[in-house]
Parts: sequence; C-alpha cells; structure tokens
Amino acid sequence: MCGYQGWFSAQGDGAGKGWFHWGRGGEFGPEKCTVEMWPDMTECSEAERFPTGFKHSDGSPAQVFSSYRKETVVRHFKWMEDYGIDGAFVQRFVGSISNYPIELNFTQTVLNHCREGANKYGRAYAIMYDLSGQSADVDERLIADWKRLVDRSHITRDKSDKAYLHHNGKPVVAVWGVGFNDNRNYNLEDCERIVEFLKDDPEYGGNTVMLGVPSWWRELKRDAVSDSRLHKILLKADIISPWAVGRFGPDGVKRHYEEVIVPDIAWCKEKKKEFLPVVFPGFSWSNLKDGAEFDQIPRQGGKFLWSQFAHAKKAGAKMVYQAMFDEVDEATAIFKCTNHPPVSNKNRFLTYEGMPSDHYLKIIGKASQMIRGEILYTEKMPDLAP
Repeated sequence: MCGYQGWFSAQGDGAGKGWFHWGRGGEFGPEKCTVEMWPDMTECSEAERFPTGFKHSDGSPAQVFSSYRKETVVRHFKWMEDYGIDGAFVQRFVGSISNYPIELNFTQTVLNHCREGANKYGRAYAIMYDLSGQSADVDERLIADWKRLVDRSHITRDKSDKAYLHHNGKPVVAVWGVGFNDNRNYNLEDCERIVEFLKDDPEYGGNTVMLGVPSWWRELKRDAVSDSRLHKILLKADIISPWAVGRFGPDGVKRHYEEVIVPDIAWCKEKKKEFLPVVFPGFSWSNLKDGAEFDQIPRQGGKFLWSQFAHAKKAGAKMVYQAMFDEVDEATAIFKCTNHPPVSNKNRFLTYEGMPSDHYLKIIGKASQMIRGEILYTEKMPDLAP
C-alpha cells in the first residue's frame, strides 16, 4: 500500500486554491517553488496540463498536474494496477477538512477520484487521517468528519464500493501522528478518544485501526514522547506503523532493522498486534526548506529502497507501507517523474538518473511480489525488464 497525498492544485483547475503544494503563497515559479521532483506529464491530456512559471531549455513552459482533475487521479490508480501495487492510503488532513468550503471541497473531490480509480482498476484504498499541525480539538474534528463520511458518502457501507480496504473483515482507518515528541498541540488523551471512537462507537465504530507512530515508539525515546500512555493507546489499536522517512540512509538500513524493527515486530507479536513497516526511496527538500542539503538521502538507483524491502521481508513483515506515491515535495515520490525537469538558476530538481520514469513503480511491483511470497527473496535488486 502506498501513501497518496493528492494535495496538488494548480492555478485554473477550478478548485480556487491557486498553486497549492507546488509553490508558496499560491504562486509557483523559480522564487516560489517547494517541490524537489517534476512529474512526467507525457500521458496527460491538454485538460490536465497547467503551465507554470518555469521554462524548459527550449523555452517552452513547464507543466504540472492538479489532483483536482479526475482523469489524473484515476490514471494513478491505473498505474498501480499496471505495476502490481495493491492500493493507497488516501491522506486526509484534519486541518483541511475543518476549513470550509474550499478545503473540504478539494479534499472530498480528490477522495471521490481515488474511490473511482480504485474501483475501476481493482485496487484498494483507505482513509488515513493526518493529525499534523492540529489543535487540541483534533479528536472532535476527526470524529465529526468520519461521521460525515459515513452518513453522506456512505464510506465503508456502500455495497457498490468494492475497493475500500478491509482487514480481518473490518474497514481499515489509519490515524497518523500519534505519540510524536515535537510539541504538538493535541495530546495522547485526544488520540485515545479517536481510537476508542473508531473501534467501539456503536454506530460509527467497528473498524480496524492502524496508527502511524514515531520510529522509537517502543522505547519511548528520540522522536517519541517519553510517556507510557502511548503504549496503552497502541494496545487498543490493531496495526502499528512507525514512520521511517529520514530516520536512516543507505548505510543505516541493516542496523535500523536489526536494532529497531526486529524488536518492534517481536513486541507486536507478543501483544497480538500487527506491524506495518514504512519504506521510502530517498529524501530531499532543498526547495521546500531553504538551506537544506540537496539529495540528502540518495536513492542509489533504487538500491536503497530495495534494501528496505529485503530487510522487511527478512524480519518477517507481511505487509509494507510505501512512502509515498506522489510526494514530490520531499522527493519520496515513486510515480512517474521526468529526467528532464525545467531549467532554473534558483532551484535544483532530482531526476531518476536517466532510468525510465516508471523505474520505481517497477521496483515496488517486484518488491510486492517478494513480500507476498510470489517470487524468491533476494537482497539484490532484481532485473526490472518486463
């Protein structure tokens, strides 16, 4: 399962948000750029193409897509089918759904696109609530939104919707951002109430609850709060998924899995919880964060990502969370990106180093087969030829 941000809007797409998550302050150009990679627009129709303030070397305007356009999002789910990726956790930011009407309209429209794409191409999708940056009433906002989704969109209850992800016979709802120690405005009591509601509410509960937590949740150190109440909450949930992006580089994969992930899996097994490790292809955010190192965690042509899948399989993982499908902001995207981004004296863009734009989709398709036991385990990235 991939994380799917679906948060990109463009000037003129009809959403009324301007350039959101492409640039700053509703603008997008060399002085207002927040993305590190450029999408491959080859398959997009004219209606999906939005010219930016960037230029290619031949002087033509560089174009990007908008997640507000159904054709684009549905195609992304087709790519998942084409390359053997099972589906996506659709990110739903609690702050966005609380700001009427533009933000909620955008978020709901993208979810509807994902729902259509997943059903059309036989993929799975599930809601993943992200609590990042939220206030102390995050529990009330999330609960109100889930009730709205069930009552109005019939999420998980629409018999014609065959795609919503179920686990052990129950709909999966993920909540990301539980137990981090970066001075968030909400607390563990808020998170506990959310879990209890999604699990036990007589009308809206009955869900399999997955929690996105810090890497060092088990030891309650480093990126995690030093508070044993976190474990109390995790024992009420069903699936634990520690965030790994940026926590190690190519030289640290083996150590992280041996010292952190293997004991995590043992803890979960003892407590009868399931474990969902997070893998990522690399990391860079020099355009998003001024002064940040470019290509901070190199991809190594996919070897870094494959190494994580291999160690996850070796550790006994039965399922994997791929961060992220479309995240070009922090350069964790695995969908089709171009090797020919626009030219700029102000910005630098990562490419796939001359490899085909579907290189990482192919890697994840193969890795998924390995996790499922359909191909033999291998520490070395296999040949990706068809």
